[in-house]
Amino acid sequence: MLASKTGVTLSSAIARRRQSIITCLQSLQMPHPGHHMHVAPAGGKVWDGSASQEEFMKKDDCILVDDQDNITGSGSKYDAHRFNQMQPKGLLHRAFSVFLFDDDNRLLLQQRARSKITFPRVWTNTCCSHQLHGYEPPEVDDAQQLATGSVTGAKRAAVRKLEHELGIPRSQVPLEDFRYLTRLHYSAADTDTYGPTAEWGEHEIDYILFIKAHVDLKPNPEEVEDAKYVTEKELQRMMEPDSGLKWSPWFRIIAQRFLHQWWQDVDHTITTDKHVDLRTIHKVL
Repeated sequence: MLASKTGVTLSSAIARRRQSIITCLQSLQMPHPGHHMHVAPAGGKVWDGSASQEEFMKKDDCILVDDQDNITGSGSKYDAHRFNQMQPKGLLHRAFSVFLFDDDNRLLLQQRARSKITFPRVWTNTCCSHQLHGYEPPEVDDAQQLATGSVTGAKRAAVRKLEHELGIPRSQVPLEDFRYLTRLHYSAADTDTYGPTAEWGEHEIDYILFIKAHVDLKPNPEEVEDAKYVTEKELQRMMEPDSGLKWSPWFRIIAQRFLHQWWQDVDHTITTDKHVDLRTIHKVL
């Protein structure tokens, strides 16, 4: 009986959240999936962070790529993150994950806000979002930038979102202080939020960025529920099954497969090419 009531409650919560998002997107006159895709030269307007999660779904254009990270076009965040029969894993697009450490080599984590459409209230790395198409300064990295590891576009996107999500002044995280390590290709439906037939999820080639900096924090409640610095041992305890905490799928993959070797030697990871892998796209699908 208890299990039955719990199941009904969960189903009702999923249905209410689904309907709330649909209503908000309809009020914004969201175009039909696919209509918003286009190929256009990079550059254009300056990004404005004063919008709701639903409005960002409409106005932000992700950079669409193939499984070799070659750019194929662009599409709205709505299109890119929809899982349905036509696109069971959404549209593959670029993303980035920032790992910011303090002077004591503690990693800054954030808990995503409950208003996030995908993976709300899960814990994750410092900042994770998307490089966007069509803005100035441009966030689209070309083949040459990937070959050299400069990835200026991804770093610009990281600085933009660190400010937007965590209130970190841009002057405290200059582009040249980031170290780009490698890329991760993964896909995950948000079944915790939307159930086994989740219509939202992530399908990304994720650029991993490390940085050590002393920063001032002023989290944006529309983006971040909580934030805290942790040691590696503290993180391991937080990720134990009995902690009751939920984690983003991309962070769980990184934590299980890569993070220890990067973290135990974090100064060399950030200041040298010891752990840099420019060619490999690590596929975890």
